[in-house]
Amino acid sequence: MLLSPKMKLVIVESPTKAKTLQKFLGEGYEVLSSKGHLVDLPKKNLGVDVEHDFTPEYDQVPGKKEVITELKKAAAKAEEIFLATDPDREGEAIAWHIKELVGDHKKTKRVAFHEITEEAVKESFLAPREIDQQLVDSQQARRVLDRLVGYKLSPLLWKKVRYGLSAGRVQSVAVRLVVDREKERQAFHPEEYWEILAKLSDSGDFEAKLLEKDGVKLAIGSQEDSDRITAELKKEEYRVSRVETSERKRHPYPPYTTSTLQQAGVNVLGFSGKRTMRAAQALYEAGLITYHRTDSTMIGEKALEQIRNFIGKNYGSNYLPTDAIRYKTKVRLAQEAHEAVRPTRVEVTSDKLQVTSGDELKVYELIWRQTVASQMRPAVYEQVSADIQTGSYLFRATGSKLIFDGWEKLNMGEEARSLPELKEGEKLKLLEIVPSQHFTEPPARYTEATLIKKLEEEGIGRPSTYAPIISTIQDRGYVSKEGRALKPEDAGVIVNDKILVPYFTDVVDLSFTAKMEEGFDEIARGEKNWVELIRGFYGPFAQELEKAEESIDKSSMTTIAETEEKCPDSGHPLVIKLGRYGRFYSCTGFPECKYARPYIEKIGMTCPDCKQGDVIIKRTRRGKNFYGCSRYPECKWASWKDPREQKTN
Repeated sequence: MLLSPKMKLVIVESPTKAKTLQKFLGEGYEVLSSKGHLVDLPKKNLGVDVEHDFTPEYDQVPGKKEVITELKKAAAKAEEIFLATDPDREGEAIAWHIKELVGDHKKTKRVAFHEITEEAVKESFLAPREIDQQLVDSQQARRVLDRLVGYKLSPLLWKKVRYGLSAGRVQSVAVRLVVDREKERQAFHPEEYWEILAKLSDSGDFEAKLLEKDGVKLAIGSQEDSDRITAELKKEEYRVSRVETSERKRHPYPPYTTSTLQQAGVNVLGFSGKRTMRAAQALYEAGLITYHRTDSTMIGEKALEQIRNFIGKNYGSNYLPTDAIRYKTKVRLAQEAHEAVRPTRVEVTSDKLQVTSGDELKVYELIWRQTVASQMRPAVYEQVSADIQTGSYLFRATGSKLIFDGWEKLNMGEEARSLPELKEGEKLKLLEIVPSQHFTEPPARYTEATLIKKLEEEGIGRPSTYAPIISTIQDRGYVSKEGRALKPEDAGVIVNDKILVPYFTDVVDLSFTAKMEEGFDEIARGEKNWVELIRGFYGPFAQELEKAEESIDKSSMTTIAETEEKCPDSGHPLVIKLGRYGRFYSCTGFPECKYARPYIEKIGMTCPDCKQGDVIIKRTRRGKNFYGCSRYPECKWASWKDPREQKTN
């Protein structure tokens, strides 16, 4: 739509956001959308002039010609132009590009708001500002550095491992974390231990756990020891030697940051980080939540007042603390200017919500509950601990009872296990001694939630990068999922162990990567020049790249394991190698002998369809695992889900 004279033009990056703002601003304003970035680094080449201060060479994004034409026409007719892109560094960079491309610099201003509500939007238009060049430089530095790493390292991986692989400054660190955790698991040696429970009776039945003998903590390492102790315990009398009652409070958790929202999406909803963020984006653009890319747990004073009024009115004053609860962000490099992710209007409960998808409803409910609960009184439990003496052995029983639910009124609290009323000196009846064998567990594999938490703790990446990073390392075939756990694939292990760690130490070093994030923050604060930051990285990186090009032999890179089997054609030993579509057997006499055959990985199950073939792990051309029948094409059974898990369930 063409603007009438003296009309004010507002440009945002999202069509949905444009509709919401148009509703708030009304007549006199025309809100148009850039539909994302208008320019970007080219896909087909590096797009960074390393010889001239790493100048980025931006190209028009394909398909944006009509959008740019429309914006230019509107800008020429507008009395004032307001750039209202998202309130982060990427949003600042988009605003800068729009201004350079379509804006009249004298009549163009920047407005930013952290929630799309009528009050917040109109308030921002009362105090427009200039584009913050330091934020733009910080974002540009990140974009250029990531392009240098990705576009210089990826071709090396294509030549030395296989086509289609990629490397990235943060994604490679994420892969390393997953690979290193798997090594810890493989190096782990489980140790046997036994636990012994006594089932006892007083006015009610309960269980107590064996802890000590003669005042020393007891460690039971074998069935022989367990059997001997069990025999002794069956002969003894059981008396209550101590009963202690205390009060324990469970305090609410802070409101969500981007990271903790994604973690909750995984743990509570079973969503991927990408799926959670997609729903949050829609909620933000509809004006239902504050900006969803944040690492702050702060809630603004006006919002705190509204939340506290809501709690008092709907739950009662006994659920309301005397003062508002203010949480301190513990994350490194947090940007405290932002608020936490919260509803823009606390009175809009999920039953009043008008959204287009079930995902949006679930994510909103998650955010709403966490926000309101964060400002409620703690839950209070009565904690009971009882020591039971039998000969030289000491057992302990614990129980709890909910006294006041507090914030847990909104969230499911912990399961309370009460004990019967016990008195010191009281004799108890032994019902049963229950020994059980256990083994120490290896470190758990990362899930999306725990990997996001680790990246955040180490100061690696930014809130907006976690979801795409985890999606990318799966799409590239570096990492796969077993249930919710992230497991490294052969490509991930080879790229990490044989190329990145030995040849590009800084790229996959956690502290170095976090230091680069600090550098971006220093640029944003005007304390460092972005070109100098890139130059300090690129010099050593270019030398490492040259050394790797000369030293890496593709044949050794793609060999996964040796075998004792001989080649049926030449008699040379066979090895297992990584190919474009996964593992295969290859002759060590290659290229003279070209014998090869597929590597078939069975999972120890018969096909659930034909009942004849074996279930084997197969791989798509894009490197994604799936399960199929070994009798294909006679039997076409296939599944993305692990049938072992389905059988268990």
